[in-house]
Amino acid sequence: MRRRLTIAILLLVAVTLLATSVGSYVLIRRAAVSTAQQELIGQGRAISQTFSNTTDITKATFRRELRVIADAGAFADISVLALYPDGTITGQLPSGITEAQLDIPALQAGQQTSGRSRSLLVYTAVPTPIARVTAYVPVLVITRQAHNPANGFRYFGLVGAIGLVAAALVAAALARRFTRPLVAAVAATRRIASGDLDATVAVHPREDPEFTQLAESINTLGANLVRARDQERQFLLSVSHELRTPLTSIRGYADAVIDGATDDAAAAAAVISSESRRLERLVQDLLDLARLDADRFSLDLQPVDCAAVVRQVVDGFLPRAGELGLELVTAPGSDGPLWVLADADRLAQVLVNLVENASSFARHRIVVGAASVGGTPGVWVVDDGPGIPADQLSRVFERHFVSDRVRGRRTGSGLGLAIVSELAAAMGATVRAESPVAEGQGTRMSVAFRPGRLPEAPGGPSGPRPTGGSSGLPGPAAVPSA
Repeated sequence: MRRRLTIAILLLVAVTLLATSVGSYVLIRRAAVSTAQQELIGQGRAISQTFSNTTDITKATFRRELRVIADAGAFADISVLALYPDGTITGQLPSGITEAQLDIPALQAGQQTSGRSRSLLVYTAVPTPIARVTAYVPVLVITRQAHNPANGFRYFGLVGAIGLVAAALVAAALARRFTRPLVAAVAATRRIASGDLDATVAVHPREDPEFTQLAESINTLGANLVRARDQERQFLLSVSHELRTPLTSIRGYADAVIDGATDDAAAAAAVISSESRRLERLVQDLLDLARLDADRFSLDLQPVDCAAVVRQVVDGFLPRAGELGLELVTAPGSDGPLWVLADADRLAQVLVNLVENASSFARHRIVVGAASVGGTPGVWVVDDGPGIPADQLSRVFERHFVSDRVRGRRTGSGLGLAIVSELAAAMGATVRAESPVAEGQGTRMSVAFRPGRLPEAPGGPSGPRPTGGSSGLPGPAAVPSA
């Protein structure tokens, strides 16, 4: 690229010099001819007046003075022609001039004529009446060779050569300046493509802004890939842990039943069933995320009583909360109805994931509610846990994000809140995390929905009303890990 850029700049300079030289030659040539012609016209008029004003001039005197003038004036030639009243001209014309160029009618009218030939020879013809000559009118025809600017081509060539050398140096410097950051960017991207995500492009303070932005973009890309790689590793570790725990329980209880090592086969089967549902829900979460990514997630948006969904979720999660030693309550004022535009099953899934996440960090109590704030209806979940660090608050809804400073009852896979965020976005809702909600503790997760307008049924206001929809809630043991 550097060589092509240098050659392109040199070609541009060479074409510019050539066009400038040709244009200068044409203009200088035209100026030289015009100047020589104007000077010759004035000199011819002055010579003609000198002879016309002399009354005692003789033929010998005329020719002698004419030779003196020709030698002193650096003319190419001076000739005297005889112009008769019938337009006939006699005498020898100067070399390079034809009779057709003299404009005989103008000369007969006493007018001075001038012109030039293709060989830069300029001429003027001046009628010069003399008192002693009456049969014809003497006509002075004077020629001069205009300066040919082609003689200065050596100067143009020297200047052009100096210009090309200077252009070559500048072009090489510019090409090096332009290609150096690009070469560095290509090298860095190749290292990143080969797996070296720590590769960066050096950012020079005096670099052009465009190259600086390119380097910063590549460095940001590498940093994002490093973070994505770390998140993927963390996710794999978390998912492996989440899968291993139920699988270990299932295998242990299954082996115990097979070996007859348990006295309560029904209890062992219940554990196996509970852990298998938990495993199924984790796999379902992964499938949900994959379908959200592929934009193949089906939603049935309609007016839904989110207060009714809140009550259903709380009732379904009470056994699990009891097992964890937590108090799970519905917030006052959540008796409803409160209509939102949502998918009833997905709204229930959002709430279940929020409650499950809160159950991992709450110390004693979880409160779930539905309320309208400023005309925007929504649901919320509050726990009395340690809260979320301020610098991590904006990342809690990222995929695979697991805080390394807040330890819950178990380490999750980082999917629950990511599913909440993406399901909410798919339904046109917004999610928000606030912490702390009390002095030094607690987290509030809220989801704001679009208001759902309750349509009138065919039977009028007293007709059938949409319900909160089937919550589709799994049993407590099948609730996903956040």
